[in-house]
Amino acid sequence: MSEVLGAAAPPVAGTAGTSSATAAGLDLVPAARRPVEPDAVGVVAAVCRTWAVAPDHKGEPTGIDKRAVDAVVVGADGVLDDRVLDTRHHGGRDKAVYAYAAEDAEWWAERLGRDDVAAGWFGENLLLRGVDVSAARVGERWRLGRDVVVEVTQPRTPCATFQHRTGERGWQKRFLTAGRPGAYLRVHATGTVRAGDPVVVEHRPAHGVGLGRWVTLQDPADARALLAAGLEIAPSLLAHVRAAAGRG
Repeated sequence: MSEVLGAAAPPVAGTAGTSSATAAGLDLVPAARRPVEPDAVGVVAAVCRTWAVAPDHKGEPTGIDKRAVDAVVVGADGVLDDRVLDTRHHGGRDKAVYAYAAEDAEWWAERLGRDDVAAGWFGENLLLRGVDVSAARVGERWRLGRDVVVEVTQPRTPCATFQHRTGERGWQKRFLTAGRPGAYLRVHATGTVRAGDPVVVEHRPAHGVGLGRWVTLQDPADARALLAAGLEIAPSLLAHVRAAAGRG
C-alpha cells in the first residue's frame, strides 16, 4: 500500500486515448506564459517531489513516485518534503536534485508507446525544456529562476527500483545505452523554483565531456580530460573516471 504525502497532485497516468507526451503532463507551462529572458537557454517545465511512498521490487519503501507541484524549495540537501529512502545510492550533497529533459521524456514516450510518461515519471525533481540535460558537462552550473544555483555532478545510473517503477523489461540496460541519463545536481545557492522559471547556464567547463557521452563510452581520453579539469568530482563518479583513465 502506498503512503500518500502532502496535498493532492496530478495523477501519473496520461490522458486516455492519446499518445501525446504533452497530454501526459510533460509540459505544464503554456508557451504564452513562459518568461522571456535574454540569457535563458530553457525553462523549468515542471517541479516534482515525492507523492507517495510505495514498495520497490524487494518490498522496501521508496520515494521514486514523484508528481508535479506548483513550486519546490531547494535546500543544500535537496528538495524540501521530497523523500529519499535509499540513502546509500540516492540523495546527499552530490545527488541533491535530479533533472531530466522534457525532450528526452517525450523521446522515450514515443519509443515505448506510452501515454503515461508524465512529469515525475523518471523520478526527477526538475523537468527542463530547452536544456540538453544529458549533454551537460560535469561542473556545469545553472541558475534556476532568481535564486537557485546548481552544479551538474554526474549522470544517473538506472537502478532496479527505476525498472520496477516503469514495468519495462530490460529497462536498466535500455536507459543506460540510450545516452539520455539526466543529471544529478549539487546545490550552491538555495531558494524556490517554480514551473515557468528560466534556466540560465552560468558556467560550462571546457573539458567537453557530456553526461550522455560519458555513460555510453567511458572513453579513456574523456576520463583524463575530466581529471585534468580541476573539478570537484563526486566520489561515486570519480572511481569510474579513474578506472577508465587507467585503460588508455
